[in-house]
Amino acid sequence: MIEEQLQFSLRDEEELSVDLIEAQYALKNSKGQNNAKSIVILVSGIELAGKGEAVKQLREWVDPRYLRVKADPAYLFSAKQTFWQPYARHIPAEGQIQVFFGNWYSDLLSTAMHVSKPLDETLFDAYIESMRTFEQDLKNNHVDVIKVWFDLPWKNLQKRLDNIDASEQRWHKLMGLDWRNKKQYDTIQKLRQRFTDDWYVIDCEDEEVRDQQFAQYILHALKQLPKHKTTVRTKWKQAPVPESLLNPSTDEMKNDDYKAELKKLSKKVSDALRNDPRNIVVTFEGMDAAGKGGAIKRIVKNLDPREYEIHTIAAPEQYELRRPYQWRFWTKIQPEEKISIFDRTWYGRVLVERIEGFAKPAEWQRAYDEINRFEKDLSDNQTVLIKFWLAISKDEQEARFKAREETPHKRFKITPDDWRNRGHWDDYLNAAADMFERTNTEYAPWHIISTNDKYSARIQVLKAILKQLKVD
Repeated sequence: MIEEQLQFSLRDEEELSVDLIEAQYALKNSKGQNNAKSIVILVSGIELAGKGEAVKQLREWVDPRYLRVKADPAYLFSAKQTFWQPYARHIPAEGQIQVFFGNWYSDLLSTAMHVSKPLDETLFDAYIESMRTFEQDLKNNHVDVIKVWFDLPWKNLQKRLDNIDASEQRWHKLMGLDWRNKKQYDTIQKLRQRFTDDWYVIDCEDEEVRDQQFAQYILHALKQLPKHKTTVRTKWKQAPVPESLLNPSTDEMKNDDYKAELKKLSKKVSDALRNDPRNIVVTFEGMDAAGKGGAIKRIVKNLDPREYEIHTIAAPEQYELRRPYQWRFWTKIQPEEKISIFDRTWYGRVLVERIEGFAKPAEWQRAYDEINRFEKDLSDNQTVLIKFWLAISKDEQEARFKAREETPHKRFKITPDDWRNRGHWDDYLNAAADMFERTNTEYAPWHIISTNDKYSARIQVLKAILKQLKVD
């Protein structure tokens, strides 16, 4: 428990309200500044301890327009959904405060209490470790996570249960637990003690103390607006550039052979993607004009448009820049979406953002581990990640750029920025080399397709998909 670090005493409510509103507006006005952040408040605890009342009172003491509250019944963990996916799109932007009634810890407790076979301690603790790591990634991306457990002794809980009216009793039954059951109560307390060592734990017997403690913990968090860390502790060690990127193949595939292979493989790929029980995410990165669009077109050739979604990733919008950089990808990958294809991806953080200076060294150097954790979470929840880097030579890129300029229906594909980026060719090779070395994992391996021949590249992509899905 961490509340002992803060001095607490009852305060005049008007003075407390003034301090809260001033701190709230300082947070709101921080957006776009080098000390900007947002705050996520996780609210959990014993039923009838007064969670709702404390949040209601907080909303009265602050400007309620800028305190968002999301309340959901607990989600039981699903094999195809990460613990953070139900909440990802509600992660607040800079300057915002979001309260989660019901959160990933509530879901963990509900899952542990409701599954037919109880979660063993090792698995329970593994979930907690993953949650804390996710929260640290949020904090590194300027989202503070404040966790508050509202506690209530057994006897006090029973007295409150005796005094609630029928309508409230019905609501509390909807929470799925029998709060008259002492054994169940003890189990909840035992389980929550495995993760609340870094929480504020409030004894809710005294309602006035409860409300003020909660408000003062939030006030303390609001006042913490340190400047973002930009320093890098260690010297960056550049990975060697793979030979395949330096010398792409120049072998050409005959047109007849290509058509025959394409017809056979595209049908097999569509069947494999459609029939695999897991969700599938196919990602494309690579040099401009390397053939990402052409490869995607061949992947979906025999799929119904309702079976897949293609996400074409451009520069982030302002509202996206004010959230963790992976937020716009967290919100695009949903468990109900069977097949997702990305033309450019979250790897932009360690590619274009690194090269163009949009991300500070501390940010992009930290991103490799953040990406690996993101992909591991997806992999652990029945999502297959198939990652492609398409490589061509610099001369081949120039030839394709010129061909695009001369072809009416392809002129839209070429911009002045494409020509300018050629000046960063070696920078992209180095960034790609670092990316391969640090994010080529057993659960999400990279497939490097390095050839100047479009036909060969497309066939290799289709074969790689079948190989990773273990289809002969």
